[in-house]
Amino acid sequence: MKISIILVLSAALATAFSFDDRQPQKPNVLFIAVDDLNDWITLFDPANPIKTPNLQRLAAKGVFFPRAYCSSPSCNPSRTSVLTGTRTHKNGVYGNKSDWRKALPEAETIQQYFMKNAYYSAGAGKIFHHHWDGAFHDAASFHDFQQLPDSYPDAPIPPKKLNGLEQYGSKNSDWGAWPPDEKDALDYRTASYAEAFLRQPSRKPFFLSIGIFRPHMPFYAPQSYRDNYPVQNAVMPATKKDDWNDLPAGADSLMKSTKWFWRGIERAMKKDPQTWADMVVSYQAAASFADAQIGRVLDALEKSEYANNTIIVLWSDHGYHLGEKQHIEKFALWEKTTHIPFILVAPGQISPGTRINTPVDLTTIYPTLTDLCGLNKKSGLDGLSLVPLLKDPSTPFPPALMTYMKGNHAVRTAQWRYIQYADGTEELYDHSKDEAEWNNLAGNSGYKQVLDSLRQFIPRENADAVPDMKKPPNVTSSGAARNPRPGSSASGRS
Repeated sequence: MKISIILVLSAALATAFSFDDRQPQKPNVLFIAVDDLNDWITLFDPANPIKTPNLQRLAAKGVFFPRAYCSSPSCNPSRTSVLTGTRTHKNGVYGNKSDWRKALPEAETIQQYFMKNAYYSAGAGKIFHHHWDGAFHDAASFHDFQQLPDSYPDAPIPPKKLNGLEQYGSKNSDWGAWPPDEKDALDYRTASYAEAFLRQPSRKPFFLSIGIFRPHMPFYAPQSYRDNYPVQNAVMPATKKDDWNDLPAGADSLMKSTKWFWRGIERAMKKDPQTWADMVVSYQAAASFADAQIGRVLDALEKSEYANNTIIVLWSDHGYHLGEKQHIEKFALWEKTTHIPFILVAPGQISPGTRINTPVDLTTIYPTLTDLCGLNKKSGLDGLSLVPLLKDPSTPFPPALMTYMKGNHAVRTAQWRYIQYADGTEELYDHSKDEAEWNNLAGNSGYKQVLDSLRQFIPRENADAVPDMKKPPNVTSSGAARNPRPGSSASGRS
């Protein structure tokens, strides 16, 4: 069955690549999006517990930005911002149910812009938000796309004493060893699509979008990956008791709806003290599994005819809290939930092993890729190209800007994180002394000059929130098919 699926896919891709006479070849693009991958990985620091050798291998080929930040710490707003080149506070896409395409009917996604410039656009996995069985997917952005549902076990994976997980409000809030056969995992199948694609000869430059879903919850990884992170040796996040005591009213108002997860973990640990540690190592295993699938894609590229003429960009849509600041998941404007891996490789244009410490955000991706590929400048983009920084890392660059829900923003410079909430209350952290963001300095009169210098970067106008998408009929509550056939497609070819 699996062999026949691969043969069918290879035949389909070979047919898809029947183009006219070969034209002067522009660089290809391999666009890799990873979901929920935070900065607790060895890419940032070899001492970190989550092993990501393939991300390190990729960074050695190009430039790594150790101070890169998402546009918004939520899947749909972040991906909309990256893919359309627009900032969240301007497009009004603030939530995971926001109908981004209805809000931006004329927006030309990065894939569409490359298609208009004679690129062949293909992809697989999670590129647009995955909610509701791919309802947010944009078929117009691809010539060919393999959209696959994730697979789920029939019941939450033991051992966990979480009362069936009802306290978390979602059956997706699970973790453990799954699936039994690694080849049945969503990300394995996505990487297999990339492998098959890269084996095919091309008569056009391509823009290949590969979306890796893990370590997004549920934190599933095959047993062999979990074996590398035994729960009895779990490396746990650093926490501080009463960490929220110095937070302003704006933080409490914005995040009151997310407190349930951390409180649920605290309750669960009263019954099973290992609950939190088991969740943490499950995230770590899922992140390593994601890294391994990225490695398979890189292997395929290196073996292909495109190895020396393909630009690679890898990014995560946002970070993730595993208990830091007494918070689980994303949906916050702190460092851990906005700090992300970001790597660019451009043969002949970027020196291997480059590291640029300037803070940047992901609105830079769209204009940077068009620059590196020699395309005409795209009008209407909110971000700046990184090419000037690549040529001279001392080039002045504005601080990174993050937004979560209307009127809530964070600014990140090399030293400072400044947060201003919709009610005007503030947080300020000095990262030269306080990487964990335990000491909010915003109320200290001695930092008035610093605050004034950072307030100027906060947007003065904020778009109203766009309407939510209406839930399509016949969609499961999780938005994903349970136990789909290996290699089956949720929507077929686009």
